[in-house]
Formats: sequence, C-alpha cells, structure tokens
Amino acid sequence: MWINNEGVRYVALLRGINVGGKNIVKMSDLRSALEGVNCTNVATYIQSGNVLFESRLRNTARLSLAIEEALTTAFARTFPVVIVSQGQLDNVVHHAPAAFGADPVQYRYDVAFLRAPLRAAAILPTISLKAGVDEAWERNEVLYFRKLTARASQSHLPRLTRHASYSSMTIRNWNTIRELHRLIR
Repeated sequence: MWINNEGVRYVALLRGINVGGKNIVKMSDLRSALEGVNCTNVATYIQSGNVLFESRLRNTARLSLAIEEALTTAFARTFPVVIVSQGQLDNVVHHAPAAFGADPVQYRYDVAFLRAPLRAAAILPTISLKAGVDEAWERNEVLYFRKLTARASQSHLPRLTRHASYSSMTIRNWNTIRELHRLIR
C-alpha cells in the first residue's frame, strides 16, 4: 500500500467526523482535501475520521494546521486534527501498559490522543475514575483507558465529555489503533 516518496507516514485523527449522524463527510472528499495540501498515498480507515497518508512536512503542528484549514475550506466546518507519526503509533502499540488489550471480553480499551500543547501527564490526575471499574495510564503522550465491561454503567469515563480538555482530544478504541498500526506499516 505504501510507496515512500521520502515522506513520513502519518495518521490524521479527526475529531467529530460522521458521529451520531452529524458532520457527515464522504471519505473520497476527505481524501481529496488532504491531497490538496500535498499529502500523498492518502487512505481512510472506517468512516470516523482516520486518514493514513505521507507527507514531506515533518512539523506536525504545521501539518495539523494545514489539514485543518483545508478541511474548513472543503466542508465549511472546523474539525480538530491530531497528527500521529508512524513512530509515535509504533510506541503507542508496542509500549502500552502491561496486558493492555489482552482481555476484550472483560474490559473495553480506549486510547486518547491529545492536541498540543496539552500533555497527557498533566491531564491524567484531573480525570475522574471509578475505583474497581476504571483504570487509566499515561504513556507515549497518550492516555490509555480500561473500563470493566460488566460494570460499565458505573464508569466515570463518560464524564470525560465534560472535562475542560475534552475538545482537544480524540479517542479511539484499541482495535482501531491496532488496525491503523497494521495499515501504516
């Protein structure tokens, strides 16, 4: 799938695309918007704003801004973008907390990616967790969440939507992260 034009491989994680029947964006239009800012080998994964691509631009903050501007122009809406390099995604997958993702019947696993200048280490202490139900870790500049499925209704993790930093993060389930990691390689 990948043809390296001496660019870096990235995943753009868009927040709020095609969620709950709102902010509907065709994946072909999304690919075109990224191609318009000199991204190459653009591919999407599922309909929720996961875009794999290559770029010669190495500054992820500038790349994120360029993509956000292109999306605003193309769709007349603002979609926050978190750019994850192949190297960072490798770290997220290979250096996750011990046994993270190992028991998908008993737990739900999610990863929160943060937009700069937010830092996962600073946010973790401010997140409400229900003892015996929720667990969270900070590593690799992301937040890892594990929720006990049998007691999901008691979880405090849904409260994250009211957190002051929520609008600057995007969350993906562990299966999506692993698939994006497989696709970017």
